[in-house]
Amino acid sequence: MKYALLVHQPQEAFDKPRDPALAAAGKAYGEALHAAGVLVTGAGLQPPHTTTLVTVRDGKRQVHDGPYAETKEFLGGLVIIDVPHLDAALDWAARNPAASSATIEVRPLIGYAGA
Repeated sequence: MKYALLVHQPQEAFDKPRDPALAAAGKAYGEALHAAGVLVTGAGLQPPHTTTLVTVRDGKRQVHDGPYAETKEFLGGLVIIDVPHLDAALDWAARNPAASSATIEVRPLIGYAGA
């Protein structure tokens, strides 16, 4: 079963300089996912101000600079894992170093067609 581990971070996390210790912990986490054979893919995201939103209304494309939604947290990154069940996905989410300061949303994928 494939799950998305979505990292939701407050704006402050995007505003402060990158912490070398947290970066090293993130790298170690990625290596552990890979070594366990559960990593499908993962990536951090650029800050929310780089967001562009697309909608189609009445057949016309509309483009908005973002972030558009009023929210206290933004999507900061994601990891796709392939594990046997939800409990395993929750264990991996808890091991994510960002979980100490961010929220990790665990969501099953539907119809994943990736490699």
